[in-house]
Amino acid sequence: MRLNEHRPLVRIREVKTLDGFNVELTFADGIVKVVNLEKYLHGPAFEEIHRDPKIFRTVFVDPINETIMWHNGAEIDADVLRDDLTPAWMEREAARYS
Repeated sequence: MRLNEHRPLVRIREVKTLDGFNVELTFADGIVKVVNLEKYLHGPAFEEIHRDPKIFRTVFVDPINETIMWHNGAEIDADVLRDDLTPAWMEREAARYS
């Protein structure tokens, strides 16, 4: 992609929970992808979600931002999930040790 080209915003239309921390995501452009969310469930907002499978399974698509979130307000950006980007906390850890 050229710098002056813009990629359409990544939006999630549907989320289904699978085994463990896996979810099936359906994106607005029709792509369906299975993502393991465990590496993203880090930090205070995700503690209870990571610890309790019942709470994890309450994940839903936020109709306004069109990404996934939980009732406590924790969310994961659709771009991060679509492109399997490194979570910010992992980048900070790597920088600290390099």
